[in-house]
Amino acid sequence: MKKWLVMILTAMLVLSSLSIVFADHDKGNGKSKDKGKGRKDLAIGIEVLLDEQKELIEGKNVGLITNPTGVDKELNSIVDLLHNDPDVNLTALYGPEHGVRGDAQAGQYVDYYIDEVTGLPVYSLYGKTRKPTQEMLEGIDVLVFDIQDVGTRFYTYIYTMALAMEAAKEKGIPFIVLDRPNPLGGTKVEGPVLDPEFASFVGQYAIPLRHGMTVGELAKLFNTEFGIDAELTVVEMEGWKRDSYFEETGLEFVPPSPNMPTVDTALVYPGTALIEGTNLSEGRGTTKPFEFIGAPFVNSTELAAELNALELPGVTFRAASFTPMFSKHSGKLSHGIQVHVTDRKTYKPVETGLHIVKTLHDLYPGQVELTAFFNNLIGNEWISEGIENGMTVEEMKERWQEDLNEFQKVRANYLLY
Repeated sequence: MKKWLVMILTAMLVLSSLSIVFADHDKGNGKSKDKGKGRKDLAIGIEVLLDEQKELIEGKNVGLITNPTGVDKELNSIVDLLHNDPDVNLTALYGPEHGVRGDAQAGQYVDYYIDEVTGLPVYSLYGKTRKPTQEMLEGIDVLVFDIQDVGTRFYTYIYTMALAMEAAKEKGIPFIVLDRPNPLGGTKVEGPVLDPEFASFVGQYAIPLRHGMTVGELAKLFNTEFGIDAELTVVEMEGWKRDSYFEETGLEFVPPSPNMPTVDTALVYPGTALIEGTNLSEGRGTTKPFEFIGAPFVNSTELAAELNALELPGVTFRAASFTPMFSKHSGKLSHGIQVHVTDRKTYKPVETGLHIVKTLHDLYPGQVELTAFFNNLIGNEWISEGIENGMTVEEMKERWQEDLNEFQKVRANYLLY
């Protein structure tokens, strides 16, 4: 009797274990199906082009401006897709900052070379010229742009696009933008609108720091509002929702540049990249660029406590120390914070970034320096002057709000989704 009881209990335990395994397997499949479903519902520009609007490039000599982010949902490179398509004659490649293959660091100049995979010429748009010359476009029938943006005014790819649009206009050839999601969503707009006196390659047009637009929408705005007047076609996405962050698209995130490794980086970037305009490290040369902020002279516990006392929405600051392997304070132990976004729906990256800069300035007078580059990044000089003179971030927001409201009225005319 005891023997039979032991056998029954053993069988029950085995069945119970199997049910747990199958349940976990089903849960795993459920997650996979959910992700797959999201990816199936969304068609990005390159897919819409090849599936529905191929006539735009069919039988034509195509020039392609792209980088490693130019991929479809299955991570196939647009370079390979067009190069291997018998109906398309991919003729030349053009690389922005960091190059077509993404192997150049920020600010590193990339010269002309031959792509090893395709044998195609690659012209640098971050070398001697940032605008395609007429010689670079010789024999090109249509110029295509396919690069993932990160939703921030001072990310340079959108100005590579604008300058290429100008070149296409001058050459008399069409320009096509293959649209992609804004990783920060497309509903929130934040920060000061650029003062044209501070226009540069990190801010060419009067748009706010967080613009809430896709590259296709920006192309349309640039083309009309700033007088480019190119023969522009935007191949729109299908199924993208304006209020969705990148993870909600089901797409894989391909780093758009060496110091933009994750979506988390893109989320903090509109604010913490302002640290580039100071003598502190913005975390370049670490595993958490733009999430680590600090310098050898900072007291990390003090800084974290001061920032957390502000009770800023959707963010917590952790005292942290790190040693950058390159860039500012390379090889030196630096102290500061790591920025942890706890609620992206309420988090305000620009406001947070300004609070970080102001708090550092106030805690370490005479040690924290705001450079001329800070003005280029923020897009004016009155904010740096305000920080020096004790202006609060709330006062800054009040001052930029009128221009921001006017921009939003203009922006509404170019939203595609």
